[in-house]
Amino acid sequence: MRSRQLGHSDLFITPIGFGAWAIGGDGWEFGWGEQDDKASVSAIHRALELGVNWIDTAAVYGMGHSEQVVARALQTWPGARPYIFTKCGLRWDEQGYVHRSLYANSIRSECEDSLRRLKVDVIDLYQIHWPTEELEEGLEAMARLQKEGKVRWIGVSNFDVDEMRRAQMIAAITSLQPPYSLVRREVEQDILPYCRSYGLGVIVYSPMASGLLTGAMTRQRAGTLPNSDWRSRDVEFKEPALSKNLALVERLRDVGERYGRPPGQVAIAWTLRNPAVTGAIVGARNAKQVEGTVAAATLRITEEDVAEIEGKGINTPELVTAA
Repeated sequence: MRSRQLGHSDLFITPIGFGAWAIGGDGWEFGWGEQDDKASVSAIHRALELGVNWIDTAAVYGMGHSEQVVARALQTWPGARPYIFTKCGLRWDEQGYVHRSLYANSIRSECEDSLRRLKVDVIDLYQIHWPTEELEEGLEAMARLQKEGKVRWIGVSNFDVDEMRRAQMIAAITSLQPPYSLVRREVEQDILPYCRSYGLGVIVYSPMASGLLTGAMTRQRAGTLPNSDWRSRDVEFKEPALSKNLALVERLRDVGERYGRPPGQVAIAWTLRNPAVTGAIVGARNAKQVEGTVAAATLRITEEDVAEIEGKGINTPELVTAA
């Protein structure tokens, strides 16, 4: 896979990165249900074998568990260490409920905890997970961590244009991580053009809409998601949105059949074709899922394909999650 420079940083990343949200497992507000850690490690190893050179996780995923699994995978990986991206700003209580905090002492504590869990000396890209009122205080703390050598580059996630402007007045941010998929396109209007104008890298999350666009999600499966899986409470997995989303999958499937590719790869390729997008975070819970998605980095769809996929257009309500 040909790598791309992430913003103004010295990080050259592959178009696909391994997303470690789901491997955090259950037991917290935005968990994905029960997860086998051995399968998670195998998934990470397979992604690295196929050329992926970055992993995106967060402290809150599994209340630290995702970072621990990433460290476990890297300890047994014989090759070069991939870039490690993680996030701060979401804290949790004993019941697994999540709240936001960008106070300086919280940011420093989170960074130290992430370094310890990940078993690394420096975080390649440290990202604010969600903005809060104390955004400036959080960015100042991030800048201090960068000067101390604990963080190489600073990024933000789920920020709008005004919030990115505020951030850029405090610290040199190199990237944005927004949600972007055929189901969620609101960033196309202002956010992606802003990032492109200012040379900010963009790594999009949920390009397959949290599993909706993989081709493996069915009406029956959506209806039987366990309570421990946050998607069981998500409007996109319920009617009336579900029928519309499954119809979109069939259009992706029709296009994919012409290339010998599954619907999920087409959905990822659709996001990567946007010139503002540097890379896409693709989650996987086992090696087989990795093998079914990483090849999206080499898929080039045509404008005719895009017109067929988009049909009459997709317009869905905003989701608020821990991604």
